[in-house]
Amino acid sequence: MKLLAVDTALGGCSVALLDGDRILAHTFEAMDRGHAERLAPMVQEAMGAAEFSSLTHLAVTTGPGTFTGQRVGLAFMRGLRLALKLPLTGVTTLDIMALAAMDETGLAKAAVIHDARREEAYLLLRDGGDVVLQPCVMGFGAAVERIRAFGPCALAGTGGQSAKDLLGADFTLSGIRQPDALWAARLAKSLPVPDTAPGPLYLRAPDAKLPGGKALV
Repeated sequence: MKLLAVDTALGGCSVALLDGDRILAHTFEAMDRGHAERLAPMVQEAMGAAEFSSLTHLAVTTGPGTFTGQRVGLAFMRGLRLALKLPLTGVTTLDIMALAAMDETGLAKAAVIHDARREEAYLLLRDGGDVVLQPCVMGFGAAVERIRAFGPCALAGTGGQSAKDLLGADFTLSGIRQPDALWAARLAKSLPVPDTAPGPLYLRAPDAKLPGGKALV
């Protein structure tokens, strides 16, 4: 399987190209905005290691993330899916951060707690091969208490340091703060091939409003 994966959903823009377990290309750039301008050049650079016609699979993060960031990656990869007639697997930003944190720390459990603004956090809990709490949004304090009840684990996400300060020595802070397309590719390889294109995972409405106060979605 030769798989191209991208992520633009949160505070980074990344592209990974895998041939089986072998990494052909991988680029990660931290950024809060500018994903739309940077993504296509990054994909083109990655595909210097292979022809588009050699790809067998595509992957993209679906969220949670910023409203604009989620849509950049999804729109780009849905376009490639149509053009290349390839399956496109969607994975969540929090799940791939959990996998990266488990790999880095060697622990079998991980909690991803990521700043969602408004004193809230995105939260996911993974125990080995199972996601025991799917991506959700809640108050930061409530998220920390869910992690405490989950038990000692690796912590990831932008809220990881603050959570670690509250949870204490039994919890291990990883260096994972943002999702990375490399782990999107690795997770996608293990999932069933989808028949349909993934859509965005919105855990709440965007902050921006239309005239009259109506939400965009």
